[in-house]
Amino acid sequence: MALKVGMKGEASTLVVHENTAASVGAGGAEVFGTPMMIALMENASWGAVSRDLDEGYVTVGTHVNVSHLAATPLGQQVRAIAELMEIDGRRLVFKVEAYDEKRKIGEGQHERVVVNLERFLKRLGE
Repeated sequence: MALKVGMKGEASTLVVHENTAASVGAGGAEVFGTPMMIALMENASWGAVSRDLDEGYVTVGTHVNVSHLAATPLGQQVRAIAELMEIDGRRLVFKVEAYDEKRKIGEGQHERVVVNLERFLKRLGE
């Protein structure tokens, strides 16, 4: 595994009805939902390290601490950026940010843990 502090990842999406707060029951507004912003940040974090993990290993999210700073309407692109800030054994700490076409809409920290996928899935059945 060749992970190092400073690795970056990005993920983006278009705001459509299916990823609005109204659609997921997180409020009645047709704006980009906080759960979707968090998912996009997780995806960017995964993308930052996935290519450099040993075969058979993945990361799983374990902690999210983010602020949703601004609403994004239908039709705008949203982009999440993640930067690996700390490696503590199997625990990875990312700085995460999200932007729409006009401004920063979210920021915070996300933690993931490196796991062997086969062992992880086997434990689910126990």
